[in-house]
Order: sequence, then C-alpha cells, then structure tokens
Amino acid sequence: MDFVKMEGLGNDFIVVEGPIDDPDPADIRRWCARRFGIGADGLLEATPLDEGRISMRYWNADGAAAEMCGNGLRCVARLAFERGWVGGRRFTVETAVGPRPVEILDDGVRAFLGEPHGFRTDVLAVAGTEVKPVGMGNPHAVVFVEDTQSAPVEELGRRIGTDPMFPGGTNVEFVQVLDAERIGLRVWERGVGETLACGTGAAAATYAAHEAGDVARRVVVELPGGELVVELTDEGAWIEGPANVVFTGTIAR
Repeated sequence: MDFVKMEGLGNDFIVVEGPIDDPDPADIRRWCARRFGIGADGLLEATPLDEGRISMRYWNADGAAAEMCGNGLRCVARLAFERGWVGGRRFTVETAVGPRPVEILDDGVRAFLGEPHGFRTDVLAVAGTEVKPVGMGNPHAVVFVEDTQSAPVEELGRRIGTDPMFPGGTNVEFVQVLDAERIGLRVWERGVGETLACGTGAAAATYAAHEAGDVARRVVVELPGGELVVELTDEGAWIEGPANVVFTGTIAR
C-alpha cells in the first residue's frame, strides 16, 4: 500500500489514498511506531470524491479512530490540491463531524474546524486540576498555566486525558496567555501522548482564552513545532499554517 508521509508543524501523519478497508489497529500501531515503523502521530485516509470534495478519515497512533484532526485536515487538503483531485484552491473535505471548507494558500493551508463549544459544564476539577472542557469536533480539556515549558504535560496530560470524567478520553491543552494576540501551547493527545502541534487543540485553547476575556479573536499560537494562526469568526474557528510532504513510500503489509 502506497503512502505519503506529511507534517503540519511537526504533527506528522501517514496518508493513504482511499477508499481502503478499515485497517487493523495493530497494523496502525506498527506503522506509526517511531523506531520500528514509519513513525507518525496517526494514519489519514484521503479519498477523492469530485472536483470540489474529498473525504478524510483519521486514526490515532494507538489504532483508535478519532472524530477530527485539524492539522491532518490541512495535510489532506494540500495533498488533494497537489495531486489534482480538486478543481481549485477552495474545496470541501468531508469528515466524520461534517463538511469542512479549506483553502490552499501559497505558504500553507487555511481550514475551517467548526464552532467551538463548551460541553458537560463550564469548568471541571479533574486530577486535582481545573479544566475547561471544549468540543472542537473532538474533545479537549483546557488547562491554563503560568509557564508551558515547566508544565507537567506528559504526567498530568495522561491523568486528565484518561480520567473517567471523559469516558472516551480527551486531548489536554496546557495554555499560557502571552498577550492579547498570542498564546503558548503544549498538547497531550489521546492515543498519542505529547505532540509538536494540534490544530483542534489550538482552536480549543484560543476559544477558552477568548471566553475568559484574555485574547482577541485572531491569535498566533506558539507550539513546539511552530506557529499556527487561529481566527474565531461568527461561523466558527479557522486555522492557518503549513502542511508539507516529507517523503513517499510503500507499506509492506
């Protein structure tokens, strides 16, 4: 099976052209393994539909299917455009949580993630920590910290992300407000661990900080893998940043 290795701010993926049969979770874990496989945060299936649409499915590195992936959305959009599957720079990606418009820019991809929303309750106490649950097509738990560099992302992220408060697990965002137009962010992703970037996490973090009155509606998010722009509009959240092909290959199944 042919694949393309892609990355968006270091959030990296194995991308295959669909449609494919549902892969065995054990195969996904093997392919995504950093030292014994290709190495990736997850597997993406991108399927051409017509000149204005493609579809996308996503599995985390642990083999579990996920509802949405923001950086993955931007990567499959870039691939579809470069391979000529679509007729222009603006088209739609069909996802498990609905259609998502995208736009190919000269230096990146702009993608719509839908409307951020609080869920369950405004604030929860999880693992002794105050978190704000935010839905972004997938679940997030936002934690505000004084310094992202010293935040216990792996330990606390795992405890919050696997807490029974979130039966299906959750991504966990550690957010430092730098000024009204910039935040720092580290993310623990369910089924993966800490990643260099998370598109839906950046949108969830921006929404939570904006709701708290700390930031504007357009924010630069500083992630370990680089900078992502998040814009909150009346319709929902947009993200904008790079999406690149790293290499191509063939999976020996």
